[in-house]
Amino acid sequence: MSSVHVRGFAANESSYAKTHGGNPMARVDADMKHVLDVLATMEPKPIELCSAAEARAQPTLATALSRILKDGTSDQGVSMELRLLPGPAGDIRARVYTPRLSEAGSRRPLILYLHGGGWVMGDLDSYDATPRALARRTGAIVVSAHYRQAPEFRFPAAHEDSFAAWRWMIENAETLGGDASRAAAAGEGAGANMAVNIALRARDEEVTQPLHLVLISPIAGGELMLPSYIENMESRPLNTAMVRWFMRKAFRGKDTAKDPRIRLIERADLGGLPPATLILAEIDPLRSEGEALADTLRRSGVWVDCTTYEGVTHQFFGLAQIVNKSMFAQAQVAKNLMGAFER
Repeated sequence: MSSVHVRGFAANESSYAKTHGGNPMARVDADMKHVLDVLATMEPKPIELCSAAEARAQPTLATALSRILKDGTSDQGVSMELRLLPGPAGDIRARVYTPRLSEAGSRRPLILYLHGGGWVMGDLDSYDATPRALARRTGAIVVSAHYRQAPEFRFPAAHEDSFAAWRWMIENAETLGGDASRAAAAGEGAGANMAVNIALRARDEEVTQPLHLVLISPIAGGELMLPSYIENMESRPLNTAMVRWFMRKAFRGKDTAKDPRIRLIERADLGGLPPATLILAEIDPLRSEGEALADTLRRSGVWVDCTTYEGVTHQFFGLAQIVNKSMFAQAQVAKNLMGAFER
């Protein structure tokens, strides 16, 4: 799929979307549609019409999954412990996931996971499935860290917290039972953006870098005229109006949103970053900037494994108990992570 900028369609976005593929939700796979339909029965209020507090209270795909499974989700052989990590402006809430079947006495790999939500919403509970799956599939200890959110704490508060969580994980690797020399960073949406920024800052400050980056539907550009923003203006659970809402909440103004930490696809200094696995969804406004980020990383000499999964939407990755392509995507990520940890 193209990652070329599309400009000049501001007045005719709906007609452009119809011309280029029609209703995006008509292309959703049956298993993905089932989860979305269950979410719709909960009548969530459109996020773009919510205050930040209201948005955080809306049902999510994780809520829908729980309803489908009738709260029958298991811990999948992964133990979870709540932690408070020291941050630049107070404690950072975190969860530490440890697979129970790991070899006794061995130091395990480490993964820092950062959830999505456009720097405004999302929490450790609604994004439990991904870090739990990463721990189960790789045998790694996964630290899932929260961070300060906008509009109460605007950019770059979340970026500062995420880097503090990375440093804490590395510095406390032995206490966690992990191996600081085998550590990766992973994230979804806004969290994927922060994972890249962790690697950049670690490189520049000469601290331990991630061995691998897992970037799921990353925010990497903020240019709302990319093709996928036009095609998915009315997609669910994320649409273009919601991304605009996130940007207004997260940043103090348009100039702040152009910060190079956000506009990753425009950077020329990504060389020296670790290998990256990018997981993208076809029916997602963020798809094009994910594809553009993959291209930018490759031009910088970074090894990239990028897959756009058709027929699924934003936030599909954590739905492996229902959605087949989530299982494939998780297997792809686990394979690449385990390969990185074994080097």
